[in-house]
Amino acid sequence: MIRIIPDNSHLLLRYQADSPNNSSWVGTKLKQNGSVILSRTFTFYPEDLKFQSEPSEEEESITYIFVLGVLEHGYYKLKKEIFGLKHDLLLSCTMELKPKTFIAQRNISVFRRIDELIDEPIIVGGANENAIPEADFALLLNTFPTSTELTHYARDRIARILKDYFGTMSDAETKLNNYLKRKKKLPSKSKKNIVIQFELQKFEYVYDELQKMLDESESYTEKNWQKKILDLLLLIFPKYIAVLENIRIKDFYSTPNQTSNRFPDLTLIDADGNVDIIEIKRPFPNALLSHNTYRDNYIPRRELTGAIIQAEKYLFHLSKWGLAGEKTINEKYKNELPSDLKLKITNPKAMILLGRDNDFDGNQRFDFEIIRRQYVNMLDIITYDDLLRRVKNIIMMMQRKTTNSTDEINNRPAVLS
Repeated sequence: MIRIIPDNSHLLLRYQADSPNNSSWVGTKLKQNGSVILSRTFTFYPEDLKFQSEPSEEEESITYIFVLGVLEHGYYKLKKEIFGLKHDLLLSCTMELKPKTFIAQRNISVFRRIDELIDEPIIVGGANENAIPEADFALLLNTFPTSTELTHYARDRIARILKDYFGTMSDAETKLNNYLKRKKKLPSKSKKNIVIQFELQKFEYVYDELQKMLDESESYTEKNWQKKILDLLLLIFPKYIAVLENIRIKDFYSTPNQTSNRFPDLTLIDADGNVDIIEIKRPFPNALLSHNTYRDNYIPRRELTGAIIQAEKYLFHLSKWGLAGEKTINEKYKNELPSDLKLKITNPKAMILLGRDNDFDGNQRFDFEIIRRQYVNMLDIITYDDLLRRVKNIIMMMQRKTTNSTDEINNRPAVLS
């Protein structure tokens, strides 16, 4: 059993084995190996051991107390070697620290997972401007998947791989397939109605599939998520006829007297050959606005700001490339596009798809809309919930058209022979 104990100047970890017969293994490991690992998270060395009890009749298990960190300037400073991090860890002394602060389900090290994704010190709480607010960190801990969720994610990921080989269909795909089988039974007297019905079923398929993907987003890899979302976007935005991956854009400005390359993940080509950029990010929660306000304003988070700057730079370098860029791209991708289609770099725009806004209140929604409209001339910033709303509105309008079209047919006067 592990307990986290703060005192006046140190943060301590108390360990006591659940079984008295297995209580001496910690001391044995320290002597033989020079270190001991607890819960796959904490690595302690002999110098970290502050206290070791002797077994007694009252308490048969040996108790070990290790020094986790030292109190400095309002933060507990935890040594990076204990967690296998690149930098020392700073935790506000006002935080309520428990084992689950450090250990997620299946003995996953919380801070090691965070450290894998960043290259700077991890600071939680307190007054440091680079710190993760305590409320956000608590929310982060709650988003770590449970054992049951991990099992489902693993099954879903396996199912998506097997799907390519065994033809397994999702519920949305099954609905669309069943409709296509019934399509021949639609009344032949209204070709317009057939088209409307088909379009309606297409967007219902997109909506169901997108909703299902958002419910199971953790089961996708980054690459598979982008590919699947892009397939749906091409159904929603039929103006685009092709997608080019990792095209090389010349960068004449970032490095003085030297030309470098930039590689946007995805580039869209419309029916006239115009080139646009699209950035598709995973639907991570809390990726849009900070929970805390700055002078009563909600400000964009780093993920949103970073995506905007990244897209703006792609557009900048793409535009500066000009005619030479058009010639290069046309030559490289001529076999992937219609023979008479010439690519054109003419005031390109970007689409950014990221984040969820389903938990926004009125003020957050208002501030986010101001941020979006600031870039409206060159960027279309779309949340996944916004995309769902757009598709839902299309479906509602098509359902109305279908109803009106059916009423016209039923009310049409009979033709006398």
